[in-house]
Amino acid sequence: MTRIAVTGAFGKAGRAIVADLLAHGYDVTASDVVGPAGADSPLGVEMVHADLTDYGQAIEVLAGADAVVHVANIPSPGRATAPETFAQNATMNSNVFLAAQRLGLERVVWASSETTLGLPFDVPPRYAPVDEAHFPLPTSTYALSKVISEQLAEHISAWSGIPFVGLRLSNIFRPQDYAQVPSFQGDATLRRWNLWGYIDVRDAATAFRLALEADVTGSHNVIIAAADTIMDRPSADLLAEVFPGVALTREIGEFETLLAIDGARALLGFAPAHSWRDEV
Repeated sequence: MTRIAVTGAFGKAGRAIVADLLAHGYDVTASDVVGPAGADSPLGVEMVHADLTDYGQAIEVLAGADAVVHVANIPSPGRATAPETFAQNATMNSNVFLAAQRLGLERVVWASSETTLGLPFDVPPRYAPVDEAHFPLPTSTYALSKVISEQLAEHISAWSGIPFVGLRLSNIFRPQDYAQVPSFQGDATLRRWNLWGYIDVRDAATAFRLALEADVTGSHNVIIAAADTIMDRPSADLLAEVFPGVALTREIGEFETLLAIDGARALLGFAPAHSWRDEV
C-alpha cells in the first residue's frame, strides 16, 4: 500500500495522520468537509471538500487509493443534536466502508472511540483496567454510532475479505494542550469520565500507520491510549477514591493507564512514545 486516502484530514487527528504518513513515504490524498481546499491547504498535500454522508462523494475520495484512513465524523457527543450525531456518523461510516468494498481497497483503518466501553462512566466500570472485553456499553448516541459502525466493519470485512482496524481512541491531546493538565490535579473527579485517560496526537497518528502496516485479517477494534494517566497520582489510588467498588483485575504500575492498551500492543506493536509528563 502506497496511496492512502485520509478523510477528516483537517481535524486534530487528521492533520497529524497526514503529516506522519508523508514523513514515512506514503502518497496521501486528503479530504474533509471543512478547511482550505486545493492548493491553499496547509497539510502538505491538496485537500478536497467532500460530504461523506453522500455515497457518491465517498466513492470519489477513495477512488485510486490503496487504503483509507477514515477519521471524518462528528468527533464527540454534544457537537450536534443526538439524532444528528448518530445519523451522520453511522451514514459516513457505512458509506466509506461500502465504498472501500466496491473499490476493492486493501485496508480500512478508522476512528472508533473509547466511548464504546461505557464512558462517561456515570455508572462505574465493571472492572479496571478497562479492556476490549468491556465492549459494548454505549451511553450516548455518539457512542452508539461507533458501536453500530464496529458491527458494520465486522460484516463488510467478512463479505469483502478486506481487513478493517478500528481504533478506540482516547481523548486526544496536542503538545499545546498539556498546559491545562496542572488544573486537573486538585480534583480527581474532573477526569473520572474516561478513567483519566488520554492519547498524544503524535502517538495516535503512529497507531493509524501501524494499523495500515500490521499483518491482520478480519475486523479488529483496539483501545489506543497513552501508557500513563493524565494525573500525577498513583492510578490505584485514583480508582479507590473515585470508584471504590471497582476491582483491579491485575497489578498495575504507579501511573499506568486504566484504559488497557495490551490489545493494541499485541495486534499493532503499538508503544506510546509521548507523555504529558515530558511536556509540563
